Amino acid sequence: MIKSPTFLLSAILFAGLLLHGCGTSGPGPEPDPVTLEWLLSLSDEELMERDTDGDGLSDYDEIYVYGTDPLNPDTDGDGLSDYDEIYVHGTDPLNPDTDGDGLSDGDEVLIYGTDPLNPDTDGDGLTDGEEVFEYFTDPLNPDTDGDGLTDGDEVNVYGTDPLNPDTDGDGFTDGQEIEMGTDPLDPNDPPFIQELATINFGFDRSNITDAAAQALSANVEKLLEAPAFRVRIDAYTDHVGGDQYNLRLSVRRANSVVDFYKNNGVSEDRIEYRGLGKAPVPCAEDERDADTPGCERNRRAESHALNPYPFTPQEHEAVDPVTFDD
Repeated sequence: MIKSPTFLLSAILFAGLLLHGCGTSGPGPEPDPVTLEWLLSLSDEELMERDTDGDGLSDYDEIYVYGTDPLNPDTDGDGLSDYDEIYVHGTDPLNPDTDGDGLSDGDEVLIYGTDPLNPDTDGDGLTDGEEVFEYFTDPLNPDTDGDGLTDGDEVNVYGTDPLNPDTDGDGFTDGQEIEMGTDPLDPNDPPFIQELATINFGFDRSNITDAAAQALSANVEKLLEAPAFRVRIDAYTDHVGGDQYNLRLSVRRANSVVDFYKNNGVSEDRIEYRGLGKAPVPCAEDERDADTPGCERNRRAESHALNPYPFTPQEHEAVDPVTFDD
């Protein structure tokens, strides 16, 4: 499509050639300011020696080779001189936005550092203009928020926020959720168990107390809400008594927790357990129970939620919108 500057220039050129061919005797004195009509009255040699607009192109080349305006160093008004467009950047001096991405060639070169010949400099599926003016993402970085998804996929495929690595705020990045097959827009998908409560036992006991039952019931609720999770029970004793006796006691304690889980709806194939005997760290003197040997904190059964996913949720900060100084 012929741009309007070219059309106007061609029309004037044609008119000048007609005049030249109809008997004009040669150029008169140089007018101030110089006009295109006057330039058209000059010989080719004279035009080759002139650069009226000082853009680095001879008037002859502007008129007869490139169709640019020899009186305007930036014919298309994009911020780049005609010479720079032709010889430095390879852009069209008659089109202010050569690649049609919504940014002028001059802004691409001088402000944003993008490629004026490529509408999507970073190849992320968004045009440079969309990134700068609509989504405020980085046109030089295909994944502005660093979540493992390109800005284009976030906008056009998944509907996630290209400036927030964790759109739904559940601790998994958007890229991790796509990899896991979960919904990056639903903070409850996947359901995740951060931790389960530990219970304690009386001295030389393996029965579940009322307080322990309340804590285990809360664990059951979490396990039922997150069916992908399994649970491992590690049970211990204090350091009073022999090793073999304490090992057997720890197994009984682990089995008590297993039975509680099974009786409250957690399937057996989701449970594993270990009786580990005496706790790794003995009680300090000031931790010993007043009325029984040992200390309660060592007479315990820990429930460990076993993460079925390849990732663990973390805190992620959103990225500030990308801005450019004019």
